[in-house]
This record gives sequence, structure tokens and C-alpha cells, in this order.
Amino acid sequence: MNNKTEMGSSTSGNCSSVSTTGLANSGSESDLRQRDLIDERKRKRKQSNRESARRSRMRKQKHLDDLTAQVTHLRKENAQIVAGIAVTTQHYVTIETENDILRAQVLELNHRLQSLNEIVDFVESSSSGFGMETGQGMIDGGFYDGVMNPMNLGFYNQPIMASASTAGDVFNC
Repeated sequence: MNNKTEMGSSTSGNCSSVSTTGLANSGSESDLRQRDLIDERKRKRKQSNRESARRSRMRKQKHLDDLTAQVTHLRKENAQIVAGIAVTTQHYVTIETENDILRAQVLELNHRLQSLNEIVDFVESSSSGFGMETGQGMIDGGFYDGVMNPMNLGFYNQPIMASASTAGDVFNC
């Protein structure tokens, strides 16, 4: 303010000095307004950046939470799949063991059938020598009666015995 008074008193009759002083004052006021506007814009930009950073952190945290939930879900699903595989593997082993037993039984039954067919072939071939073609043969207590009588065939009453170890031995030959 001293400047105004000094300028005004030194140029007591000069109007241009007063108007220049007024312009100088209004220029510094506009500079202040511009600075205030710039400061206000900076403040708003900082606030906007803070909000943007906060939203970004929130998105990042949500994404992390989603990934954590997905990991938990996938681990649970993986554990269920592993348990299912264990159960399926156990079923497979059980069925494979049963199949081995059945294969051994098939081999045993085939062997018995082959033996029976050999007996039948023998009986048929030997029956021709005993006069079977004429219908007389040794039916009354003879060879034919002893072989072909179901009561005398002990191997018909034998149970089929096979185990997994038998099946393994049969297939390893």
C-alpha cells in the first residue's frame, strides 16, 4: 500500500500512473486467481488420483479374493477327483482279481470238458468192440454201465476250485 501512496503523491497530477497502479493491482489479483485455480485443479487431481488408486486397490483385492476362492474350490474339486480315482482303482483291482479267478475257472472247466470228451470218445470207440452196434453190450454192470452211470462219475460232484494265485500261475506259463 505504501507503493500506491508514494506513486500517487509523486505523480500528483498524472492519471496514467494511477491507472497503471490499478492495472498492476488487478494483474496480481488475476495471478492470484490463476494460482488459486491451478492449486484447486491440483487438489482436485490429487483427490481424483487418490480415489482412482483406492478403486484400483479395491479391484486388486477383489481379484485376489476371487482367485483365493477359486484356488480353494479347485483344491476341493481336486481332492474329490483323487478320492474318486482311488475308489475307481480299488474297483478295478477287485474286478481284475475276479476276472483272473473266472479265467482260471474257464481253463479248469475247459480241461474237464476235454477230459469228458476223451472219456466219451473212448466209450464210443470201445463200445463198438463190446457189441454195442447190435445193442447187446455190457450194460448190465459192465464197463459201459460203470463209466456212463452218473452215480459212478465222482468228478461231476467235485467243486470248481480256483483262486487269484491259481489264475496268476496259469497265466504266467
